[in-house]
Amino acid sequence: MDVPDGTVLFDMDGVLVDSETYWHRFEDEWVFAAAIESGSPAHEEVTGMPYYEIYDYLDAEYGTAVSRDEFTSKYEERAESLYGEQVALTDGVPELFDGIRADEPALGIVSSARRSWIDIVRERFGLDPLDLVLSAEEIDEPGKPEPHVYEHAASELGFDPAECVVVEDSINGIESAVRAGAFTIAFRSTHNADLDLSRADVVAGSFDELREVLFES
Repeated sequence: MDVPDGTVLFDMDGVLVDSETYWHRFEDEWVFAAAIESGSPAHEEVTGMPYYEIYDYLDAEYGTAVSRDEFTSKYEERAESLYGEQVALTDGVPELFDGIRADEPALGIVSSARRSWIDIVRERFGLDPLDLVLSAEEIDEPGKPEPHVYEHAASELGFDPAECVVVEDSINGIESAVRAGAFTIAFRSTHNADLDLSRADVVAGSFDELREVLFES
């Protein structure tokens, strides 16, 4: 398996922290129950998308029963306690980050979460130093599943996307990385256990498996 060694880019939600479990609960309790007019969306339809683009998607597909301002405000209110108090760091993250730094490829986080939410996680779990932190809100292009955020990340670090390894967990995030041309590793966990992640080049079920892919392939 020919794994690029230019840079390793991690999605945050569902990869570095177990936040997707909490976001799915929020979607069940409010987004899909009160914020749409009709229908039963699946979590994978919106997981990985920027929250402000989730509104547009749901409005087009199901109709919305709340305003954009109310929708985004609810997400922003939920995020503060979710990232600041509830989420846990995925087992093996510090050790894998240390290994990547020692091996000297660039290391970054590329997320659909707001920069302020990423910063909460970085500070709370001591994830720095990083060569790049990029939120989808910081580029003037559509977010995941479009490829722009990973194309932009690669450019910021001086790499072609084909020189990048991306670790993603969602259908939308994997699609974004694949379309950008990156070597894509799907991270399998409880929240995506039943999803088809075959668009990725490799599927890993733990950070130990990620280490094997990154350092032993």
